[in-house]
Amino acid sequence: MLTAKQKELLLYIHERIKESGVSPSFDEMKEALDLASKSGIHRLITALEERGFLRRLPHRARALEVLKLPDSAAPSAPPKGRNAFRPSIVTEGRSSGVPILGQIAAGVPIEALQHEVGRVSAPEDLLSNGDHFALEVKGDSMIQAGILDGDVVIIRRTETAESGDIVVALIDGEEATLKRLRKRGNSIALEAANPAYETRIFGPDRVRIQGKLVAMIRRYA
Repeated sequence: MLTAKQKELLLYIHERIKESGVSPSFDEMKEALDLASKSGIHRLITALEERGFLRRLPHRARALEVLKLPDSAAPSAPPKGRNAFRPSIVTEGRSSGVPILGQIAAGVPIEALQHEVGRVSAPEDLLSNGDHFALEVKGDSMIQAGILDGDVVIIRRTETAESGDIVVALIDGEEATLKRLRKRGNSIALEAANPAYETRIFGPDRVRIQGKLVAMIRRYA
């Protein structure tokens, strides 16, 4: 049985995904439920996961799947029928090209890896080696690595990277940034390529690698 807050959050997530195709941000959930901090949202989501109502999708920020609604024993696979409940998840189409999953910050971290907003062409030999996605860069912290505001970067999905690789790093499970990875003992440093930005250092439990930069596309017009 769900608490009132758990039920309220689950229904809010379900309605937002139905309306926009993407789950709400932690800030939006916090405001909708009138909670003082995002830690309360984390606890509610964990509780809903443990009870089988919700699932976090791997490798994606802001990616939640509603498996069933309160007082419903509906399975995760959708039952037949026009009005039957369907899991609230957006699946990528099979059209050609690499899916663009929104924006990523090369500067102050912003939420990223949201949902497909378009597609971009990429060489076939590149795409044959693993799963890829694209992101539009916002910010100037990687300019000395040749990555400018407005560039589109092609990322190969991986959870591992070597020190020195430019990666998409997910911080505290909700903010993503494009930075150069440096391993410093038991710590992880996310290093900018612009002297105006400081290197940020985190414990290994706070950073998860989402992918590694393999190519970049720049439009001049």
